Amino acid sequence: MSWLQALLLGIVQGLTEFLPVSSSGHLMIVKELLGVDGEGFLDFTVTVHLATVLSTLVVFWKPICKLLAGFFKFKYNDETDYIFKILVSMIPVALVGFLFKDQVEALFGDSLTTVAICLLVTAALLLLSDLFGNGAVRRGVPLVRCASRPIRVNALSEDTPPDGGTVSEERGESRNGINFWQAFVVGIGQAFAVAPGLSRSGTTIATGLLCGVKREVMAQFSFLMVLIPIIGEQALDILKAATGHAELGGGLSPVCLVVGFISAFFAGLFACKAMVALVKKAKLGWFALYCAIIAILIFIFA
Repeated sequence: MSWLQALLLGIVQGLTEFLPVSSSGHLMIVKELLGVDGEGFLDFTVTVHLATVLSTLVVFWKPICKLLAGFFKFKYNDETDYIFKILVSMIPVALVGFLFKDQVEALFGDSLTTVAICLLVTAALLLLSDLFGNGAVRRGVPLVRCASRPIRVNALSEDTPPDGGTVSEERGESRNGINFWQAFVVGIGQAFAVAPGLSRSGTTIATGLLCGVKREVMAQFSFLMVLIPIIGEQALDILKAATGHAELGGGLSPVCLVVGFISAFFAGLFACKAMVALVKKAKLGWFALYCAIIAILIFIFA
C-alpha cells in the first residue's frame, strides 16, 4: 500500500462511517479498485475506524463529558441508565471479538462477493425498518423531561446531554427512549455487522427501529455504542504488538497507517455532523436503494 492509497482509503472511511452504507464494505471496494495488497488491510481498517471514532469524540466532546459527569455522581440517574444500556449493547460484539475473531478474519478477508451479499442484506434491513419500524420522520424535536421540567432538545446537540433527558413517562416509553432488551438486540445487530458490507450504523439503527425505538434515539445510541469496542480493539492490537505476539499494522508501513489515520480523522470531522443529521432526517429507503445498486454493480463487474 502506498501513502496515496492510504490517503484515499482514509477519506473513504471518514465520509462513509456515519452513513448506513457500510464503511468497511466501501473500503473493500476501493481497495480492489486501487489494487491494494491485502496484507495488513484488516489492521489498517481498525486504524482508520479508530480515527473516525476520535473525530466524533472531538465533535461531541461536550455532551459526552456531560454523560460521564452524570455517571460519576454514582447514583442511578439518566446518565447511568444510558451508559449501562450501552454496556449491555456491547456484550454480543465483545463475545464475537474475543471468541471468534480469527474465524471472522478468515471468513471475510478479501471477498467482494461477500461485500455485495451483505450490502443486499443491509438494503433489506433499511427497507424493512422504513416500512415496519418506528422510523417515521417527525417534524421538530421530541418533547422530553429533564431536570423535572419539560424542555425541547435536539439529540446529539453539543449543548444538551447525549441522553436527551428522560423521555416523558406519560407517553409510556422506556427511560432514555430505549430499554435493556432493545439495547441487547441492537448489540446483536452490531455483532453481525463485523461482516464487510453489512453496515454497522445501518444494522443497529434498523434493528432498533424494528424493535420500536425512535429514530432520533437510535441515531445517537448507534453513534455512542461503537466507541468502546473500536477503541478496545485497537488497544488490544497495540498490547499484542508491545508483548511481541503480533506485528503492529500487520506489516504495513507506519507512514501508511499515519496517513490513513490523519485523512480518516479529518474526513470524519468534516462529515460527522452532516452525516448523523442526514441519517436522522432522510428516509432510509434511499440508502437501501444505493446499497442495492452498488451490490448489483459488484455482481456484474467483479
